[in-house]
Amino acid sequence: MTDTTLTLDTFKEAADRVKEVTQETKLVYSPHFSRETGNEVYLKPENMQRTGAYKVRGAYYKISTLSDAGRGRGLITASAGNHAQGVAYAARKFGVPATIVMPTTTPYIKVERTKAHGADVVLAGDVYDDAYARALELADEKGLTFIHPFNDLQVAAGQGSIAKEIIDELPDVDCILVPIGGGGLASGVATLAKMLKPDVAVIGVEPAGAACMKASLEAGHIVKLPSVNTIADGTAVLEPGDKVFPYIKKNLDGIVTVDDDELIVAFLDMVESHKMIVENSGLLTVAALKHLDVRGKKVASILSGGNMDVITMSTVVQHGLIQRDRIFTVSVLLPDRPGQLVNVAQMIAEQNGNVIRLDHNQFVTANRNAAVELRLTIEAFGPAHKERIVRALEVAGLSPRLIQAHL
Repeated sequence: MTDTTLTLDTFKEAADRVKEVTQETKLVYSPHFSRETGNEVYLKPENMQRTGAYKVRGAYYKISTLSDAGRGRGLITASAGNHAQGVAYAARKFGVPATIVMPTTTPYIKVERTKAHGADVVLAGDVYDDAYARALELADEKGLTFIHPFNDLQVAAGQGSIAKEIIDELPDVDCILVPIGGGGLASGVATLAKMLKPDVAVIGVEPAGAACMKASLEAGHIVKLPSVNTIADGTAVLEPGDKVFPYIKKNLDGIVTVDDDELIVAFLDMVESHKMIVENSGLLTVAALKHLDVRGKKVASILSGGNMDVITMSTVVQHGLIQRDRIFTVSVLLPDRPGQLVNVAQMIAEQNGNVIRLDHNQFVTANRNAAVELRLTIEAFGPAHKERIVRALEVAGLSPRLIQAHL
């Protein structure tokens, strides 16, 4: 496959063909993020696709271009989840079998939903690259057709259809934010966006713990990271694809990296402000909004997926509430006498705080009459409210000590 594959005609064909399996994901204007950033922010909710992510676009277009013989041998791919569901869904549409190799760390919901689309799932390795190596072995052993999740120009063309939809709906868009893992989505979106609207800025967003594209662009060649460490499992890739890399170099206007803590806060923002579940990789562009150094611009943020298991959601919510000072834990020392606990509870109630956990340790010192420790985990409205509660305990002479909150 040559570099001429990503032509306007290819993109147009891909955009038409993916309509056979996608549903409309109209832009959603965000008053919350617009107010926070000083820009007009629009969300492209690919988390609302039938498979829960944009990946079905590239998978379906790629499979549609295969010969009958190529499809008939059976398909195989490696994926952390979303591409897996895209390939499984597309394979079922074409009536061909599919095998998906996924890392053992893949969230349960992604594994089960992939199986629900009729695919055989093989779990191998801790990260995508381990699963990829196993998938190549199986493809060779069984003569299966491999569908690469990102390092394939036809896959990239299918993903690029997102850019056409954004520009068709918002012709005067100034900036498009796109998540980056291996580069399939970013290469397709950036390349087509520049073809349709040369003055649009396309900014890639990577997790700081898996910033292989940023490292590669800075080096001028493909760089393989020694390891990755991020909660954004869908973009936890050690190295970008060499076939899509030239398009990234040519068409991407910059890269922003975000920390995992920022994704946690972004998850809460999306749930509370838009009532939407977006997975950590899909939240990269939301977290990046605060890193933009522009104001008064129209910004489109691609939410790449929403496949997130309930346990992960629960963990993210808990950590988010703690980061936002909505949950905090304070330790106070009290004389071991009747009525002391009631007094502390009354002080907190007077400040409209809500005690959600209480630990009473009578053995913090050898002299129980001198002091026992009371640890209170309290729900607050935010930083200012938290400070009022802590100040009330200080005024009462209890010398409160903030400690690591836990639920």
